[in-house]
Amino acid sequence: MTPYRRLSLIAGVLYLVTFATSFPALALKTGFLAGGNPALAAWGAVVEIGLAASAVGTALALYPITRRVSESLALSFVVSRTVEGVMILSGVLAVMSLVTVRAAGTIAEVDQALVAWHDWTFLLGPAFMSAINALLLGTILYRARLVPRIMPLVGLLGAPLLLASSVAVLFGAWTQTSPIGAAAAIPIALWELSLGLWLIFRGVRVRNIEATPTDASFTGAPFTDAPVASA
Repeated sequence: MTPYRRLSLIAGVLYLVTFATSFPALALKTGFLAGGNPALAAWGAVVEIGLAASAVGTALALYPITRRVSESLALSFVVSRTVEGVMILSGVLAVMSLVTVRAAGTIAEVDQALVAWHDWTFLLGPAFMSAINALLLGTILYRARLVPRIMPLVGLLGAPLLLASSVAVLFGAWTQTSPIGAAAAIPIALWELSLGLWLIFRGVRVRNIEATPTDASFTGAPFTDAPVASA
């Protein structure tokens, strides 16, 4: 297996891990926030820590590939994913602090403040930053045709939709988990799922990547259509 194929495989697996952990994490912490057992929060924290780590891992695994197209965009993607991971972990801290607060029987205002802290990190992390991630990585993959263009196109079109929905949530038009908010997140979810599966089973089109200049001198010429095969 070539190095770039191995990196594609790792990134694909990590993308699927982010997809597989995000929904259980949301279900577990939602159950706790609604008054459920504190054990739900503990398990949700474990899952979300895995979510944050795998999210950052996708950018790190792809960096040796994406920097061949645009080092500035590739580095921005790493930073964006890191910010998203920090937001997720901040939400974990809010939920676990809430476990302590509820166990101590403190005043309702503190409880509400921690719930609000979690909700805002949930908006800034999985919503805002996911859209920024799609714009950065989608631009790289679309420009160089490292994957079929329909996949980054879904991300590039879905990102403004998710950003608009997130701004609407910010101003109280609807909630992030409302039908409208959930529908706005579907294109980004499809983009990340399809990308993860493609990276696992096909890899990126990088047969000529060593000859590809970066950033300013890159003309946008496509790589070969043949995915790198395992040795």
